[in-house]
Amino acid sequence: MHSAPRALCPHVEWAVAGVLGTRVSLDWIRQPAAPGTWRSEFSWQGRPGTASQLASALRGWQLLRFEVTAEPCATAEGERYSCTPDLGIFHAVTGIHGDILIPEDRLRAALLRSQRGEADLAAELSKLLGKPWDDELEPFRYAGEGAPVRWLHQVV
Repeated sequence: MHSAPRALCPHVEWAVAGVLGTRVSLDWIRQPAAPGTWRSEFSWQGRPGTASQLASALRGWQLLRFEVTAEPCATAEGERYSCTPDLGIFHAVTGIHGDILIPEDRLRAALLRSQRGEADLAAELSKLLGKPWDDELEPFRYAGEGAPVRWLHQVV
């Protein structure tokens, strides 16, 4: 969780607990990149699909900035979800080395929009790679330097 207003912190914990099926108590610290907000990191374990459930449980609150990452395993590719109030949610499938894997049909659609003059190809590819979300979240990631780190991942 990159940033959340203090009033939402318990609701975030309840949402995560609801998905994981266990009590969750996060260690919240102030988020200097957005005064008045708090940040926390949490490691979890679950079956494939848990990352999407977590992202879905959190995406309804417009004031949250968060990322959920699931590592690839023998039965599923990895996943990355990023969410900001301005951009909404971004989802990407990731490979064993953390690279974003862009499905062929999404690349073809980006090419087609570019060929029709509806969009700039570089901008389309940037969105497919999640660059706008990375650009917005990067100051929030750095603001947590020196804080205890708990990585979000999936172990099956």
